[in-house]
Amino acid sequence: MITIVEANSKKLLKEFVKFPFALYKNHPYWVPPLINDELDTFDKSKNPAFTSADAHFYLAYREGKIVGRIAAIINWNEVKDQQKNKVRFGWWDVIDDIEVTRALLEKVYEFGRNNNLEYVEGPMGFSNLDKVGVLTEGFDEIGSMITWYNFPYYKEHLEKLGYVKEKEYLENRFTMNNVDPAFFLKAQDMIKRRYELKALNFTNTKDILPYVDKMFDLFNSSYAGLSSFVAITEVQKEYFKKKYISFINPEYIKFIMDKHNNMIAFSIVMPSFSEALQKANGKLFPFGFYHLLKAKKESKDVLFYLIGIDPEYQSKGVTAIIFNEYYQVFKEKGIQNCIRTPELEDNHAIHNMWKHFDPVTFRRRRTYRKELL
Repeated sequence: MITIVEANSKKLLKEFVKFPFALYKNHPYWVPPLINDELDTFDKSKNPAFTSADAHFYLAYREGKIVGRIAAIINWNEVKDQQKNKVRFGWWDVIDDIEVTRALLEKVYEFGRNNNLEYVEGPMGFSNLDKVGVLTEGFDEIGSMITWYNFPYYKEHLEKLGYVKEKEYLENRFTMNNVDPAFFLKAQDMIKRRYELKALNFTNTKDILPYVDKMFDLFNSSYAGLSSFVAITEVQKEYFKKKYISFINPEYIKFIMDKHNNMIAFSIVMPSFSEALQKANGKLFPFGFYHLLKAKKESKDVLFYLIGIDPEYQSKGVTAIIFNEYYQVFKEKGIQNCIRTPELEDNHAIHNMWKHFDPVTFRRRRTYRKELL
């Protein structure tokens, strides 16, 4: 018999967070999150997503043992502003038993129906900066700190339960060695002169902070045309600023400004923390912090976490400036692989941006949808 319990206490939420550690114990490709970071994500007093979202967290038990978990989420900005009558599910992990998945999803349906919503989509988080998608290809590749890993049977469970593909995401990797650096150098010089642009580079995190709000404003405007996009609010800007900026090498953040000092493009690259997080196994102490700091300084793989260009400049070659700046930094640090985080398959503008690098798709993931009848 399967019993569903709401994780509505600190003790149960900790069990919710720690369940995947047991499910994926010693798995070579699963990347564990930091336990305290996950707990903060689910804390209504700490995560500003709860100012515009509601969520419930559920655990599935069989014979006293946890066998699955799921989060049911409503993003009210999405429902009210975009008229998407959708309940989300995320942080879904389960043993290979479709009845456990069925029982967990029933709680999501109940939450959606109680709020007069029409369909369910997932897996996805509170916002566009959360993890997204169930892995469908690339199970033999190590995950990252900003994606979920899952077993192949997750996809099978959803499809057997009547879910259909809603959005497809691609993850690609490439190397800067695929392109002659002279190509960028010549192109970026011409683009800078034509549009009177300049690149800002940093060596200290504190010098970046005055620009971060402008960056999120540009993020909102440059992604607004995507069907899945929900804008980042003012309070979320502050939250993500504190949560992520200190993790990132300042030299990996690039801003492009026009002659009036308006930001027209940005890019954030992160060192890969995957192996460091595996060694940390969810904890910063006693040795996790050391592994993360070492990866920040020495990782030879990087993730292109976010990139945004003002719509007015999206077809004017601004990426040549960005890539030229990164080429110099990556050459100095001996970076070997550049990994792009999940991008919508139909986001042709972003795919066109990378065409000169001969990127290889090494992972696919998708969100699934089901109508609430």
